[in-house]
Amino acid sequence: MMKRVPGIVAALALLAMPLCAAAQPVSVPTKAPAEPGAIPLYGDQTPGSASSEVWGLMGGRVLGVRNVTRPTLTPVLPARGKANGAAVVVAPGGAFMGLAIDHEGWQVARALAARGITAFVLKYRLIQTPVAEAEAGKFMGAMLMKEIGHPMEGELLKQSKAPEDARTALAMVRANAAKWGIDPRRVGIIGFSAGAMTSRRVALDAPAGERPDFVGYIYGPQDAEPVPADAPPLFDAIALDDGLFPSKGFPIAAGWLAAKRPVEIHGYQTGDHGFGLGKPGTTTTLLIDQFTAWLAMQGFLKPKAAK
Repeated sequence: MMKRVPGIVAALALLAMPLCAAAQPVSVPTKAPAEPGAIPLYGDQTPGSASSEVWGLMGGRVLGVRNVTRPTLTPVLPARGKANGAAVVVAPGGAFMGLAIDHEGWQVARALAARGITAFVLKYRLIQTPVAEAEAGKFMGAMLMKEIGHPMEGELLKQSKAPEDARTALAMVRANAAKWGIDPRRVGIIGFSAGAMTSRRVALDAPAGERPDFVGYIYGPQDAEPVPADAPPLFDAIALDDGLFPSKGFPIAAGWLAAKRPVEIHGYQTGDHGFGLGKPGTTTTLLIDQFTAWLAMQGFLKPKAAK
């Protein structure tokens, strides 16, 4: 029997559920919340329907959603006069089968907006799961067990539409830069867990003109892979006691260093997986301030000189 993995579900849509207890309900069903301002990601061509979505309170308290087939992007704007022109697409986690959309989405976007950064919460398409909670738990547990130890090469990421949706979200933000008062050369992405994996794929796989200008890689797998010489700057943060992605050091950050690209590493002593904006009593609560300070150091919080 595998040990209980505290905090995992905030990022995996399985809050406080042992991976071995796959027959447990994933969440307590709840009514879908209003999502004012949500924009269909592909306009009139956006696939799917909101009727497929299954909303629930994970662990009885963290709002999440499964079976997303209709992707959207929701702007969260700074207060009037506070915007600094930078923009960030926020990609929540959830093992590509769920989204911790409040914990790692809306809350993060509001925190960024409070710091003058225009944020956009990406509700990307998910691998479909059984509607019934117990059956969904069984299915998700089995899928996760296959991925342990090699998430970046696993079937969940390979089957996911998340990278495609993230590229489209970045393009939408840049195309509407004037409307939202942002600089199209200061548009980045921050992702958590599966959202971090999504961010990494877009940063490394998209054509140069479609990549994010910077990447927040929050408790994503640290496994190495080649990094191109024009990769965007990377902010890499993870707790050293992460129960889902046990410490392997920071091989992916080493790849950024080898490519001579800007990278910053935050290895928090404790915080486990899925800490979101921070686990009380740990230094993970400094995450957004550290990310913002890093953006400022890179020059992304002030207008870029015209070329």
